[in-house]
Amino acid sequence: MSRRSPRLIRQASALVITAALASSLGHAQAPTVAAAAGKRPLNMEDLLSYTSRSYAFFMPDITYKLDDPGRSAVWCVVPAVKAAIASGVVDSTNVALQGHSWGGYQTSFITTQTDIFKTAIAGAPLTDMVSMFSSVYWNSGGTNQGIFISSQGRFRSSYARNPDAYLRNSPNRFADSLKIPFMILHNDRDGAVDFNQGITYYNTLRELGKDVVLLEYVGENHGLARPINQKDYAMRMQEWFDHFLQGTPAPDWMEQGVPRLKMEEHLRKRKPLLDPGARAPAKKVAM
Repeated sequence: MSRRSPRLIRQASALVITAALASSLGHAQAPTVAAAAGKRPLNMEDLLSYTSRSYAFFMPDITYKLDDPGRSAVWCVVPAVKAAIASGVVDSTNVALQGHSWGGYQTSFITTQTDIFKTAIAGAPLTDMVSMFSSVYWNSGGTNQGIFISSQGRFRSSYARNPDAYLRNSPNRFADSLKIPFMILHNDRDGAVDFNQGITYYNTLRELGKDVVLLEYVGENHGLARPINQKDYAMRMQEWFDHFLQGTPAPDWMEQGVPRLKMEEHLRKRKPLLDPGARAPAKKVAM
């Protein structure tokens, strides 16, 4: 993969923690990763791996207005990030956004509405509220309609009865406004947010010439169950954030991409990073 060719890889850089925690770091102008609401993408060990390296982490609260879940996130997250910047702790030029599931949706939508973030990572994001409304929630066998109207979606009626609300809160309707490097994680066996949501948004962004990477862990569901995949994703997130927020050199998978026919070789070479006891494959010598 290269930045101009299809890339299949994995998920944003200064890390988002609460404002109180960020202010206790003792670093002037720390880069910050703001996490959108949704399933927490990182556990405490992950957070410490960022904050111990001069990142600040911030998780803003979101108050929702009915029929506007995406715009509500913008109205709450952007002012909250501006307040964090005004505190003097956060470097305004190095703020990233990350979220998973509903947080992935909010990340996808927010980044089309503001230029305050330098980069972002969205895991298992809803990207088209119209098609998602009647899709199947495969993990349970029902549809998403009830979730949209009486639960997380916070819509008062269906798309058929209130089309404008669904359209104005769909990230894909504003894809051309995305201006930052963007990474998507979406797995082929996702039983909560259909894989098609991530694939279609990725293809839309590629067709528009955006800087986008898609990470897919074959056989995984809505989250990553296999420890080696969890570690791989965590490492790729760190590489992504460190590059865009702290200026470290980009690894080859980000700069040059990984063609599908070379994917197995790429994964073998990375195995020692995930398992220190593993050996890198020996180079073949032409005879």
